[in-house]
Parts: sequence; C-alpha cells; structure tokens
Amino acid sequence: MEGRQSSRIPFNKDRPIPKSDMNMILEAARWAPTAHNMQNFEIIVVDDKQLLAKIGDIPGSVSLDFIRENYQQLSFTEEELKRKKTGIMGTMFPPSWQTPNPNLDEVGGFARDLPPTSALLIITYDPGKRAPASEGDFLGIMSLGCVLENIWLMATSLRISVHIQSYLSAEEVEKEVKDLLGIPGNLKIGISLRLGWSDGQTNYLRVRREVYDFVHRNGYDKNWIE
Repeated sequence: MEGRQSSRIPFNKDRPIPKSDMNMILEAARWAPTAHNMQNFEIIVVDDKQLLAKIGDIPGSVSLDFIRENYQQLSFTEEELKRKKTGIMGTMFPPSWQTPNPNLDEVGGFARDLPPTSALLIITYDPGKRAPASEGDFLGIMSLGCVLENIWLMATSLRISVHIQSYLSAEEVEKEVKDLLGIPGNLKIGISLRLGWSDGQTNYLRVRREVYDFVHRNGYDKNWIE
C-alpha cells in the first residue's frame, strides 16, 4: 500500500503486459466489494496499438474550474508539502496550471492527451442502476473506487505502473471513446487508467497525515493518542 503511487510519466508502449499479469489484475477487480454485491461495472481492456493511438488523438482539455480548484492542493516547495501533509507538488503540472487565476488565452485551452502506454483499462457503469436508497448513487460510485483500489494494489504488487486518466470521462471526450469502442449508450465511463512499464523513475515527495491527525476516539473532540 505504501508503495502504490501515480506514475505521471510515459510507459513503454512496446512492452505489453503479459496476459497472466492482466488476468491477475482483472481477478482483483472481480473480487472488489460492491454495494449489495451489485458488481456495477464493466471493464474494457484496450491493448491494441491502433486503438490506443486513436484514443490518443481524441482532443481533451482541462477546465478553468479544475485548474483553479486544483491550485488549492498544490505546494511549491518540499518544505511546504511536508508541513501541509496533503496535496501534491505544483511542479508536477505545466507552468500554465500553476496559477490561482488562469487565463484561457494564455494557456491555449489546457490541452490534454493520452501519454504513451501499452494498455488502458476503461471502467464503465450504468447510472440507471443504483444501490438501494443511495442518494446520487453514492454507494455505487464508492464501489467503483473499491474496484480501482483492488486493480491498483494488484498492479503495484506486479511492479506495473498505474496512471489515472480522468479526462476520458469528460463529456466531449467520453462520447468519442464510446463510439470508437462500441460502448453501449446507457453506460458511462467512470474511471480510466493507464497500465504499463515505466521507462524511468517516478521520483516525487509523497506525504500523508499522521494517524493522530485524523483519528478521533469516543468523540470528535478527543484525539486517538490521548
């Protein structure tokens, strides 16, 4: 768990993931807990180079709202990140994303694309089916998170790198991906992730709050270590 990380670097697109490894990753997804055992997901494995190239050619963008809100999570020195214990280093993003008041003209539309990879997993779900008495299908969405966590931990144990591609769920991109892959209209893309072998090392400071920072005992006003 401590070794799991997001690998925001190119993967070796010419080194496929062995089918035995991919089967283990998919088995991990199969046994993920889901609300009421709904198993509310379908997974498309994309490892065909031509399809990956076509998906990579689909233009994506990041909204001004994303960049403004993302700025609140950024630190610009390691000392600041260690002190906050949450968020990530701002230097992991393009310079145009490292401002609290971005200007659309200055950053050219915040273009995004699919970095090199040998495989892409697209996890879909049917928003018309929800967990009983779950407003906004909160439990169903949380179940997708459990599927993702199982996949990520299994991949990490196999030394396979993972990188979430959230832009593929954006409405204008999702439609083209669904058309390309023949995904039924009732399904939505919940989570997409690159899987592959890193060409280099992902070296960045990772921080977490200490247990005593977020655990309370027998009441919110009482700290776990008291």
